[in-house]
Amino acid sequence: MATCPECDFDEIDTEDHEEGDTMSCPECGTSLVLAGADRLDFADEDEDLDDEDEDDDEEDDDGDEDDEDVEEEEELDD
Repeated sequence: MATCPECDFDEIDTEDHEEGDTMSCPECGTSLVLAGADRLDFADEDEDLDDEDEDDDEEDDDGDEDDEDVEEEEELDD
């Protein structure tokens, strides 16, 4: 059993969960993540958005490199 860091509800069952799993406190509804054996931390609500932003940045970087390669080839052809 783990304790909610928000409301101190101390009967959150973590037995069927692995580290990194997210869950909600049944008492106050706070989003939590299992951080270790019977230890809960606040879940980062923006975590999924950050991952999407990183994916977008990677795609932009790849696109920029391709544009530079094309420009270099055009200069060589001239």
